[in-house]
Amino acid sequence: MAEDLSGLDTFPKLLLHHARVRGDRPAIREKDLGIWQTWSWARFADEVRSLAGGLAAQGFKRGDHLALVGDNRPRIYAAMCAAQCLGGIPVPLYQDAVAAEMAFPIQNASITHALVEDQEQVDKLLEILPQCPSLAHIYYDEPRGLRHYAQPQLMSCDKLLELGAGFLKRDAAFLDAEIGKGAGSDTAAMFFTSGTTGAAKGVVLTHHSLIDRARAAADMEGLNDTDVVLAYLPPAWIGQNIFSYAQPFVTGYCICCPESAETVMIDMRDIGPTYYFAPPRVFEALLTQVSIRMEDASALKRSLYRYFMAMARRIGGDILDGRQVGVLDRLMYGLGNLVIYGPLRNVLGMSRVRVAYTAGEAIGPDLFRFYRSIGINLKQLYGSTETSVFVCVQPNGQVKADTVGPAVKGVELSFTPERELLIRSPGLFKEYYKNPQATAESKDAQGWFHTGDAGYVDADGHLKIIDRVKDVGKLADGALFAPKYLENKLKFFPYIKEAVAFGHGRDRVCAFINMDMEAVGNWAEKRGLPYAGYVDLASRDEVYALMRECIEQVNLDLAAEPELAGSQIQRFLILHKQLEADDGELTRTSKVRRRHVGEKYASLVDALYGGKEVIHVEAQVRYEDGRTGSISADLKIRDAKIFPPAAARKAA
Repeated sequence: MAEDLSGLDTFPKLLLHHARVRGDRPAIREKDLGIWQTWSWARFADEVRSLAGGLAAQGFKRGDHLALVGDNRPRIYAAMCAAQCLGGIPVPLYQDAVAAEMAFPIQNASITHALVEDQEQVDKLLEILPQCPSLAHIYYDEPRGLRHYAQPQLMSCDKLLELGAGFLKRDAAFLDAEIGKGAGSDTAAMFFTSGTTGAAKGVVLTHHSLIDRARAAADMEGLNDTDVVLAYLPPAWIGQNIFSYAQPFVTGYCICCPESAETVMIDMRDIGPTYYFAPPRVFEALLTQVSIRMEDASALKRSLYRYFMAMARRIGGDILDGRQVGVLDRLMYGLGNLVIYGPLRNVLGMSRVRVAYTAGEAIGPDLFRFYRSIGINLKQLYGSTETSVFVCVQPNGQVKADTVGPAVKGVELSFTPERELLIRSPGLFKEYYKNPQATAESKDAQGWFHTGDAGYVDADGHLKIIDRVKDVGKLADGALFAPKYLENKLKFFPYIKEAVAFGHGRDRVCAFINMDMEAVGNWAEKRGLPYAGYVDLASRDEVYALMRECIEQVNLDLAAEPELAGSQIQRFLILHKQLEADDGELTRTSKVRRRHVGEKYASLVDALYGGKEVIHVEAQVRYEDGRTGSISADLKIRDAKIFPPAAARKAA
């Protein structure tokens, strides 16, 4: 039976409830120096109270904004709740953003206080202090490297906790009174959208919107305080915040913070999450690792893998969904589970996963079926920052590769004549901060949120997203052109990391390809192909032939889809560099800024359509340490085979 949370309409009230009801149960774990450290709900609540007292002693008050910058760490989440205890508004920022990118949200929200993880983040904020005069207090969790910093704005979190303990000792009733003033209609947090076009916008979400959607999805999936989640994506992303903050506060489950990005796979195997979320790019990367490992395996192992994976593709999804499967097939699948599927789930850290979600963008159907075929209950969901994530979710037993499921309880869907999806939901955002024009453009007088996504509801009541409305176009002959759909099909191949398709208003479709350096490098080494680096490898004829095979397989698939058969990819080139967020080519959530890429590399687009076979490029690149360099290369342009539509082939 679901826990009675009536009257607990804010996150601080939920926290106090968990501290009373399950105070000794784990709330959050952190891996430090290879050892998992556990914070109980009672300890977590004590930390929140002390931080809130410290912030209050430092002048933080109702309506103020607290910036949070760092990886997933207990203190980041404790500070988030501490701000909310005082009626303040946490504003998580992307920890991998460069200093200049942090200036706008800090200026826009007039942020006065910030809590950051370490020296790296302190340095970024100190760099932009002249542009952000409101920022008067910066607290740091990890003191390493900061001993000789003398800026008056700086204070350690330990010192802040001391101040808080003293403040609450002097006024014991203060914090409970502040928490009692909170209401579900109050602003709970603000998330700055990464934005594939234009400047980022601050999305204002209330306690009610976040708690309502977290509870609706938790009820649907039967989540409870025994579940375990790995918090490994940026806390500034609404998806991670829902899974590592809103839902644990609703259900009481435990989240686990990995030691570093490099240890995520090991840490997953350590903790065995039961509830898992990842965008398609993470599932793609995991499958790429599997593919590379299988290339290194013995001939016997490769043979067993191919045999049992063929069986899994045929019946694995049916078994997972509880459909009828023959006795012999079920026995053979059980054998496959012992020798292939079970060990594979263990390698992926998903042995205990009972619910896994993917969202953020469309996932390739073959990639989706792969995970479900080996017994991982992977489902698609649809949502956004403005909708508190949960709009549509695939229910168990109703999972399809090409939809995102029906609307979650409480959500209404509608469409404009142009097929733009409209949403009405208890989880809708309050406004775009200080941007009434953008708010009015996105949310109409009837309460419908205009998503900008094009789609339709199929005969089973499932939502199917085609592309962004602004990106869906037509070729010169009138054929439908949906670039994201093509790009996602290309990215299923382990050798392709990113793709950018062009074609609107033109006579054919062409594409830029970003190869996956790890996968292609491994492929090249197996074949004895020497190379000096990314640019050298990307220019080899053998690699172009490999990419052509992938593209032509996509074209063959497109030929079987009547509406998209005319948008097969006819010419392509392999870019001389990886697309990077620091170069403005990707968002911080790794979505391609297609328009920006098209403008930045306009000469390459012109070469694709101009019939050229080679084009010389010289470009600046930014390295991880901040240095810049230049690349000079001759990019080859190649043709790909296209196929007649399936109907035409059958008629012939």
